[in-house]
Amino acid sequence: MESGVSTHHTNLPFDMIAIDLDGTLLREDKQITVRTVRTIRKVVDLGVKVVIATARPPRGMRHIAEALKLDTYWVTYNGALIYDPQVAKHIHHQPLPSALARKIVKTARKADKDCVISLEILDKWYTDHVDESLPTEISRNFSPDFVGPLEAFLKVPVTKLLALAPPDRIPNIRMAVEKKFAGQVTAAVSDNHLLQYIHKDADKCIALKKVANLYDIDPSRVMCIGDAPNDVTMLDWAGMGVAMHNGWDVAKQVANVIAPSNDEGGAAYAIRKYVLGEKLD
Repeated sequence: MESGVSTHHTNLPFDMIAIDLDGTLLREDKQITVRTVRTIRKVVDLGVKVVIATARPPRGMRHIAEALKLDTYWVTYNGALIYDPQVAKHIHHQPLPSALARKIVKTARKADKDCVISLEILDKWYTDHVDESLPTEISRNFSPDFVGPLEAFLKVPVTKLLALAPPDRIPNIRMAVEKKFAGQVTAAVSDNHLLQYIHKDADKCIALKKVANLYDIDPSRVMCIGDAPNDVTMLDWAGMGVAMHNGWDVAKQVANVIAPSNDEGGAAYAIRKYVLGEKLD
């Protein structure tokens, strides 16, 4: 398919909408409003591909995709894995090489011997111990698939590596890993007690380019909605980048428009105004 030629065309300004979950589509209480569900169903019925792009693993977003009745690809782990729910398989996987993952664990442990290490491999969670005082969005809702020594799992590629510690101890780990592996790994920061490491080429924007290509949709016909540093590349790439009012300044700076906050249904507002063309104040 030649660049700039799109075969998937709706009569709307955009053929694909990519939406981040936490801080964007979901309110702070992690719920989605009825109006937001209705808005998304409306554009889907009109032929728009609505794609969720999240740092979460597939199991952490399955219930949301099902509630919205989406059959599109899922961009998970910040783009390290693209999942096809129609065949229940991943179609793209960009994991950390096992040797690199082992070195990162060693460096993190040298900087803080008591930090908690978790490995996400495809859609499974392996950890050496669970600390209830250091929750993640996933640990609040899921139990690990394995708790114990991680040596065996560090022999295979790792989709995402997490280091957890109290906020005052995180900077030490972060500096040690950054000093040694700058340019070899992507670090995603979303919580002050958590460091997440993925492949240096794993990125929401890179994954969404693949998805848009699979759907034959030109970037100019894509709207991206997000709030955080890990959304910046996709907001910058899209035909229209929408940042949430509650978002980080770095996201707002690259966005074309600022929508109301996630608690005010900002994602639905943006879709209604810029995709459906509703007259909103």
